[in-house]
Amino acid sequence: MSKWVCSICGYVYDEEKEGIPFEQLPDGWICPLCGAEKSAFSQEQLPADTPAAPVQLHGEMKELGAGELAALCSNLARGCEKQYKDREAALFRELADFFTAAAPVPQGDLEDLMALIQKDLEEGYPALNTAAKEVSDRGTQRICVWGEKVTKIQDSLLRRYRKEGEAFLQNTQVWVCTVCGFLFVGEQPPQLCPVCKVPPWKFEKVEGRR
Repeated sequence: MSKWVCSICGYVYDEEKEGIPFEQLPDGWICPLCGAEKSAFSQEQLPADTPAAPVQLHGEMKELGAGELAALCSNLARGCEKQYKDREAALFRELADFFTAAAPVPQGDLEDLMALIQKDLEEGYPALNTAAKEVSDRGTQRICVWGEKVTKIQDSLLRRYRKEGEAFLQNTQVWVCTVCGFLFVGEQPPQLCPVCKVPPWKFEKVEGRR
C-alpha cells in the first residue's frame, strides 16, 4: 500500500486507510481539502540523496507592461497590508488601479492561458527559486512555494473547466484568498486556506464582470 500526496495542499491519501488503491479512484476524483485534480497527486517518495541540477538563469532585462505592473503593485500592496503598513499599501493600490486602467484588454483563449501557466511551472518558478537559494533569500523562496501551489491549483481548475464547461461553475461560487491568491470553488470558502493557512474571512468572493 502506498501514500499519495497533493502537491498543492499536502493532503495525504493513504491507500491502507482508505481501502482503495489511488490509481483505481475515478478520473473525476478531487482532493477533499483543496479541490485539486487527481493528477496533482504524486506517490510519496523518500528524500533523494542527489540534489537536482540547478536551473541556468539568463540575465536579460525585461520592460514590464501595464498589466504586469498592475499585478506587481497589487501584490506589493498585499505585502504591506500583512506588515500593517497601511499608508504604503494604499499607495501601491492606487498605482495598481492606475496601471489596470492603462492596460490593454488581453487577447487570447483558455489554451493560451493554460500554456502561460505551464511555462511558469516549468521555467519561471524553478529559475526564481534557484536564484533565491543562491543568495539565501528565504522570503523569495517562501513566495516561490506559495506561488507555485497557487499556480498549480489555477491549472487544475482550468483543466476541470475545459473538461466540464460552464457546468463546472453552476450553482457555486469562486473564492480567492486575499493573502496568497489561492482559488477555491464552492458554496463557502474553506475553513483554512490550504496554502497559507489563514481563516475563511480572509477569502473574497470573485464577482463576475461584463
